[in-house]
Amino acid sequence: MKADAPKRKIFSDAVDLLAGDPPAGAAVGGVEMLDINEIRPFHDHPFHLYEGERLDDMVESIKEHGILNPVIVRKMHYGYEMLSGHNRQNAGKLAGLTQIPAIVKENLSDADAYVYVIETNLMQRSFTDLSVSEKAAVLAERYDKVLYQRKRDEIMEELKALEGGDEKGGHSDHLSKNRDSLGQEYGLSGSSVARLLRVNQLIPEIKEMLDLGKMQLMAAVQLSYLPEQAQKLALEASEKSGVAINKDIAAKVRKAPMTEKAILEAIAGKQPEVDPVLGVVEEKSAPKPIRLSAGIREKYFQDTDPKEVEAIIDKALAAWFKKKR
Repeated sequence: MKADAPKRKIFSDAVDLLAGDPPAGAAVGGVEMLDINEIRPFHDHPFHLYEGERLDDMVESIKEHGILNPVIVRKMHYGYEMLSGHNRQNAGKLAGLTQIPAIVKENLSDADAYVYVIETNLMQRSFTDLSVSEKAAVLAERYDKVLYQRKRDEIMEELKALEGGDEKGGHSDHLSKNRDSLGQEYGLSGSSVARLLRVNQLIPEIKEMLDLGKMQLMAAVQLSYLPEQAQKLALEASEKSGVAINKDIAAKVRKAPMTEKAILEAIAGKQPEVDPVLGVVEEKSAPKPIRLSAGIREKYFQDTDPKEVEAIIDKALAAWFKKKR
């Protein structure tokens, strides 16, 4: 850890929530010490874990202070699933911890669980600091997954109590799920919100490419309309052919039949036929039709039936080639 690094920053990273002793509200639901290795990540966790210096700082802070604020988990049939505290758990493992303090939630629906996952991350980071796929997950939660505001408010009140009543990142509550209203909350246009909502329909591999800048947003949006298997086939075809998927190619893929061959041809063009014995067999291009000029048609074939024209030309060419030989 850098000697001049602000201690409050390290402390804040270590607990992954606001710095300070666990508030009285943290006792709600009870705090238990759980085996750190028995808590599984949230099944649809949309956020990237800390890396590099930020992770190193958190590990050193945990070694010095321990985990001062409990993680939030939900009881599952197999054990526990992490809702808030993925980074604390990861850093705790690296710091050598075998147990972690946790607030255990029971009988929690997937929709409610997802609120914990999204909202606790937004308390720590500004929306603008999120990656493309993370922004998409946040907007999808706001637009689709919170089905009733009252329950969401109850969860937010509990999280505020755990935080000591403070929130980070300029995060505010909005009732409207309209794209324009949602966009105003985050400084986005309605169309930008619509595109990000489509991003949330992508398979993880494409989301990662977006986050790494390896695919254009508009290309990814086009691919988001494909079923998951077709998205996977498109990536495989791109890797196989070496052709990057841009917006235009993605649009072709979207219109193509959902078969491996059709998707490959939409990305890389028509593929040559491969004979099991001869190997690649180049397809012969179709011969271009021979057209008679207007002058010849008027001079020799005016008002002549097309089939009769073909017969006359055939006889004339046969006589010409015979004479030439």
